[in-house]
Amino acid sequence: MTIDQSPNSMDIMVNMGPQHPSTHGVFRLVIWIDGERIVRAEPHIGYLHRGSEKLSEGESYNQVITLFDRLDYVANLNCELAFCIAVEKLMAIEVPERSHYIRVILSELNRIASHMLFYGVYGLDVGAMTPILYGFRERERIQELFESVTGARMMHHYFWIGGVKEDLPDDFERRMKVLLPTLKQGIDECDRLLSDSELFLARTKGIGTITAEDAIDFGVTGPSLRATGVLEDVRISEPYSIYDRFDYGIPVGTNGDCWDRYYVRLEEMRQSIRIIEQAMEQMMPGETMAKLRRITRPPKGESYVRTESPRGDFAVFVVSDGTEHPYRVKVRTPSFANLQALQHLLRDAYVADAVVILGSIDIVLGEVDR
Repeated sequence: MTIDQSPNSMDIMVNMGPQHPSTHGVFRLVIWIDGERIVRAEPHIGYLHRGSEKLSEGESYNQVITLFDRLDYVANLNCELAFCIAVEKLMAIEVPERSHYIRVILSELNRIASHMLFYGVYGLDVGAMTPILYGFRERERIQELFESVTGARMMHHYFWIGGVKEDLPDDFERRMKVLLPTLKQGIDECDRLLSDSELFLARTKGIGTITAEDAIDFGVTGPSLRATGVLEDVRISEPYSIYDRFDYGIPVGTNGDCWDRYYVRLEEMRQSIRIIEQAMEQMMPGETMAKLRRITRPPKGESYVRTESPRGDFAVFVVSDGTEHPYRVKVRTPSFANLQALQHLLRDAYVADAVVILGSIDIVLGEVDR
């Protein structure tokens, strides 16, 4: 499969970045253009590299969770969950039932909050101002709930190895009964505002297409893969936590273009609400933390766990040497893998569509660079 064409002396090189607006993190994209067409694209990453994997080797296991909060910094709880499950697998810990439900409810709320951010900023990418007002309105409602539960709006450190830091506040159920119908209405309003807009369709339909075969070859996962028609979701194909107890659908697209990648995420928010509603009905009172020593010391060994983050297959590999610090932590982040397809997506595209295509992948540079 050919990815690049070679630019000739007549092609013009254009720098996009490294800056934040429209590049969804500190990211540099170099493109070579022939008239209005992109001949070649070359992504440059590393501007946000903080050495999170190496830093993990000097922290205790519970301290490492704070580093995972800062990988995908708009889906913090989903990242926390992956690391906690990996260590719990290594230690053969039985997590209390109530903690499983709390984790699923908050992780799915975080998925909705992440997709609402995507919805808002993608509207800006295609030239619409109103969607970001709608998206941030709904996202703010979720962030307020998170603050009441974890004490933080984003950097939570709420999922701990063996359960959760503390039980839900007394008014959680009451607040959820108000929040869920409001989110449903908000998603419907977002759908009506943008999805069938003639201008939005013109900017996204048939733009940045990729086949299912090419997407798989590039290692694309999550909504970007499902937009090509591939029914692959770790929650279904390799269930973790208690996801096998719920009835929900996995939205897929057909064309693998920008519109499909957008609409798969919109539909995923509706399915997340279905999961949350079932979890709220099934959750019973009980313990929220397994009986563990104060200092976590897993036995020598290794574990590998895959989870479905809002951006795709988020996997954690942990190696223990029997001390209170991990010997090695390696993270397989979906944004890094999905970004590999960008050169293919941009080839022969119009310059005006470059940001639309980049935005449709929904990368977060915190997990790309780590």
